[in-house]
Amino acid sequence: MRQANCQPSLTNSKKIGVEGICQLLAEVLNQGYRLIGPTVRDDAVIYDDLTGFEDLPEGYSDQQTPGEYRLEKSNGKSIFGYVVGPQSWKKFLHPPRQRIGVYDRGMNRIELNESEEDERPLAFFGVRPCELKAIQIQDRVFLEGPFVDEQYRKRRESLFIIGVNCTQPASTCFCASMGSGPSHSEGFDLCLTEIVDKKTRDYLVQVGSEKGARLLEKVPIEPASETQIHQGENLLEKSARKIERTLETEELPEILNRNFDHPHWEEIANRCLACGNCTLVCPTCFCTTVEETTDLAGQRAERWKLWDSCFTADFSYIHGGSVRPSTRSRYRQWMTHKL
Repeated sequence: MRQANCQPSLTNSKKIGVEGICQLLAEVLNQGYRLIGPTVRDDAVIYDDLTGFEDLPEGYSDQQTPGEYRLEKSNGKSIFGYVVGPQSWKKFLHPPRQRIGVYDRGMNRIELNESEEDERPLAFFGVRPCELKAIQIQDRVFLEGPFVDEQYRKRRESLFIIGVNCTQPASTCFCASMGSGPSHSEGFDLCLTEIVDKKTRDYLVQVGSEKGARLLEKVPIEPASETQIHQGENLLEKSARKIERTLETEELPEILNRNFDHPHWEEIANRCLACGNCTLVCPTCFCTTVEETTDLAGQRAERWKLWDSCFTADFSYIHGGSVRPSTRSRYRQWMTHKL
């Protein structure tokens, strides 16, 4: 089991209030970023485009248990009182549907053109530590292998990340045992820690990059007091202690391989619908397929990359049939590849 980051240091943090958050968001937009963050829609906290502070889920909290998600509104002032919702940042860096090429029939030739897309750089507001770890796993897949995904690379290199330390874990969280929370350690441009009580609402700000420092210069800030820093660190230590679930990762791949034919796989398969929803919401799943379309005149063809799921029988289909015809084999492949 990895060591939890349960003794975070907020030394040298700055402090801003609600007005500072408003100006921070405005400055991100002024610099030409497409600002994406948490907002409430259809009784859930999702990630979508933001225009300002009023779009944030102020006063909302959620209750999560296995198979259950419920959003609640209170008179509280927290904008980060929720935990991770039903969506991930994956859909912006690795969209579920993206055009990767266009073929146009010209005079005696066929022209291959790059796909046009929104050129604005992305800015993520409110990224949790576990979510940032998931992004870093996708970095390994798309950027560090023998083939680099150029569309992903462009989005990732221009990405601005405003993280938030997690002070409200759910009963289903286990990040402390994975070394992925509840506090950030690296990978962000700016990081916030929300401190809310009956009288005040402040945000401690940590700087993680030169880009973050330059943007913060546009926002009215002041040094955080020792009392505020101590208060923030106490919140994060309490958050780590609340996380009771653990996942022992030492020798886990070897254990799974030794039990490749264990009957428990069949027990799980009997409950699994093989719907693929888990791969849709998973922040690290990356399987795709390619689809080609053409217009009726035969003058233009397009190539699209789409999300796919290893839970479908067609995903492993080759000549003669599917390599993994049973739900048991597909679930086992997903789990062993994940861990």
